[in-house]
Amino acid sequence: MAVNPGLESESAAGDGGAADLLYPLLRADDGDREGEERMGIDEMLRWHAGEFGRWQLRHFVLTSAAWALEAFHTMVMIFADREPAWRCSGGPCPADPCGVGPDEWEWAGGPAESTVKEWGLVCGDKYKVGLVQSGFFAGCMIGAGVFGHLSDSFLGRKGSLIMVCILNTIFGLLTSISPTYWVYATLRFLTGFSTGGVGLCAFVLATEPIGPTKRGAAGMSTFYFFSGGIALLSGIAYLFPSWRSLYIVTSLPSLLFLIAILPFVSESPRWYLVRRRIHEAMRVIRAIAKSNGKHLPNGVTLKLDDDDDDDDDQENLKRSKNDQPLSEKAVSGSIVDVLRSPTTRIRLILTVAINFLCSIVYYGLSLNVVNLKTNLYLSVLLNAIAEMPAFVLTTVLLDWFGRKPLGVGTMWLSGAFCIVGSLVGSVGAMKIVRMVCGIIGIFGMAATYNLLFIYTAELFPTVVRNAALGCATQAAQLGAILAPLVVVLGDGVPFAVFGVCGLAGGMLAFFLPETMNRPLYDTMAGLEEGESRVVE
Repeated sequence: MAVNPGLESESAAGDGGAADLLYPLLRADDGDREGEERMGIDEMLRWHAGEFGRWQLRHFVLTSAAWALEAFHTMVMIFADREPAWRCSGGPCPADPCGVGPDEWEWAGGPAESTVKEWGLVCGDKYKVGLVQSGFFAGCMIGAGVFGHLSDSFLGRKGSLIMVCILNTIFGLLTSISPTYWVYATLRFLTGFSTGGVGLCAFVLATEPIGPTKRGAAGMSTFYFFSGGIALLSGIAYLFPSWRSLYIVTSLPSLLFLIAILPFVSESPRWYLVRRRIHEAMRVIRAIAKSNGKHLPNGVTLKLDDDDDDDDDQENLKRSKNDQPLSEKAVSGSIVDVLRSPTTRIRLILTVAINFLCSIVYYGLSLNVVNLKTNLYLSVLLNAIAEMPAFVLTTVLLDWFGRKPLGVGTMWLSGAFCIVGSLVGSVGAMKIVRMVCGIIGIFGMAATYNLLFIYTAELFPTVVRNAALGCATQAAQLGAILAPLVVVLGDGVPFAVFGVCGLAGGMLAFFLPETMNRPLYDTMAGLEEGESRVVE
């Protein structure tokens, strides 16, 4: 039977048992005898400040609203780069305008409706539409790594979120006045660079102040904001059919978020702690406790999970409480440290591979919306709404089955139905069967996508958490770049590829450890020490 010291405190923190009442008193007595009590953030939230009260709810909603901004900047290309209606000058029209002479057909509507119409991105230049899309996701891949590192280092979670909002506003507005296709493609790449940091910075900033028993359900709820943003975008695109006006309207919310919301968002206390800014970390914890109707006992303060309560640490702590410079350097880490450790190295390799495979399936199935030849605005809206039951499912089942079984199950669900979709035909009633397989495939992979963020965040300590999430996000963006290339293969081949990717991702997840109700470590040393205490 495995024994984990972190799990003992989790079980003691049950629903209002005698241990809940006695534990703070016993800890207070210990603190009085020793003069001062030091504990980690998870312990502080559980026993004194509250795991998910009024403060965390407000902070979570405000911060997670940034996901809607990411949805705007990512999915706007569906409408801006769409191929609008066209008509023949005379006689019946073929399925493709390339089948008639250049003087025998014309666009319906005004020239500013889409980039395809304005710059003639059809026939021999049709590849340029895909080039812009791939360029955007390539920018996301680079930006995720850059801002993942910056948010773990000197810039912080909130500082990085401020930076990406500024860049998104600037690049988005400049995109609306692009004079040529190549300027447009360049600005979309730059927008992708800044957009790549939005989700991961917002996710970590929203979930780090939440206690361990509530963090999973809260983290799973962030994707409602992304799907909600997509649904809202479909209405905005309907009201603003011009691609230039659409880029203006979808870029201004980033400026509004920067001015009206971010001033009320706090920096992560975990980031303060690993930077050895204990005074600021305690200030946030006191604000959490006060807003949640809790009280912090005198003489209680924070420590990193690998700190020892020796005399040197106590002296360093006293100086930090007086807001004086610490003799110790801030604890930091990079992706190099992740690769050096055998424990985190295998975790990083697995999460990168799983995110890559998951992204191919999710974006690949989502891109089939434009091939349905139905009302585009309604299709995008329904696609966004269809993902939400998957988020409900994962949120409800997350703390029942755990991260690992749920991840394996949802990926295999998606993969199995994609395999079935590849085996059925595409005529008559079989088209409906294939469509249902695709819907269930998206349902399963949306659930996996939702799960992977919280799972990845819990697998790595605070000092490298955003760097690891950045790598996983980069892998996902690489999958997004390749997904359109799979879709163009046509017929049942894409479904077969998506099925294999889903099944392979589920198999890789078997090699990851379970993180449910495990401590959220702060440092690499703390993680190594905590994992070494697990006894078979």
